[in-house]
Amino acid sequence: MTTHTLYPLLLQSHLLIKVWGGRKLQSVLHKSLPTADPYGEAWELHDHCKIVNGIYAGQSLGDLLKQFPQELIGKPYDVSQGFPLLVKFIHAEDWLSVQVHPNDEQAAELEGEPRGKTEAWIILHAEPDAKLVMGVIPNTTREQMAEAIATNTLESLLVYQAVTAGDVLFMHANTIHAIGPGIVLYEVQQSSDTTYRLYDWGRMDLDGTPRPLHIEKGVKVSNLVSLPQITHTPLDGGVDQMITSDFFNTMFYPVTDSAPVQLDTEGKTFHSITNIAGDVTIQVGDSSYLLGLGQTALIPAVIGAYTVAGEGKILVSWI
Repeated sequence: MTTHTLYPLLLQSHLLIKVWGGRKLQSVLHKSLPTADPYGEAWELHDHCKIVNGIYAGQSLGDLLKQFPQELIGKPYDVSQGFPLLVKFIHAEDWLSVQVHPNDEQAAELEGEPRGKTEAWIILHAEPDAKLVMGVIPNTTREQMAEAIATNTLESLLVYQAVTAGDVLFMHANTIHAIGPGIVLYEVQQSSDTTYRLYDWGRMDLDGTPRPLHIEKGVKVSNLVSLPQITHTPLDGGVDQMITSDFFNTMFYPVTDSAPVQLDTEGKTFHSITNIAGDVTIQVGDSSYLLGLGQTALIPAVIGAYTVAGEGKILVSWI
């Protein structure tokens, strides 16, 4: 039997049309949008994304996970749970729905899912008046919240926050949130798509019907006591650990020809590398892999030491 060696896997974006989307995935991140529809999300790292380089081209990341679970993840791993992280870009031209996600225990109880959804946002582009929702007024009661949703007055309880490029928002599961117009962001999250939509601004979907709400479950899992903190990392600055958590970590690295970035998985975890400016090259031994603006690569845990060179800026996420 032939044993193939894993290598840096370049991944194909999965583009999603959304009623609140637009065209900035193309203008800001150089995504090729195939139709004139409003595109809201580009899923960069997930079970179903296709590998586009090397001998595994055409296979999905989930396919490879079944073949090489420990080599990819870095430790014994239950492949039935799917890839543990999901990385995506989001562009909002209009408000996303106000929503909330369950934690691990609630996801198991309410949905029979292996994990909930803690997530983080890194703002890459923001129009001058851009803002988002980061919760409700602390100590709002569940009864007050349910009443406000029923009477279409939830907006009066929401906490809004202006944002700018470089802002970082880490949101534990149970955080009520919504992304506002004029924002392009990088999102890293537990790999779960369990979302409870609380409020949709009275909007119709692209097919002219109201999008369903999940009020009972959403109100049940919502954190009504505290708000997340926003931190800031200048995207024209130096190396910075933007996110540190039990769920995932994300580092920001500027890359220059004169100062290549030396990285090492140490065989312990994969690295997800997303290029958010310029062009960079991933070098492993004698092999190199070009990573263009808006592209993501998965570095399997088994790779060990590698170098990122060129002129650009990268976000590296891992567990």
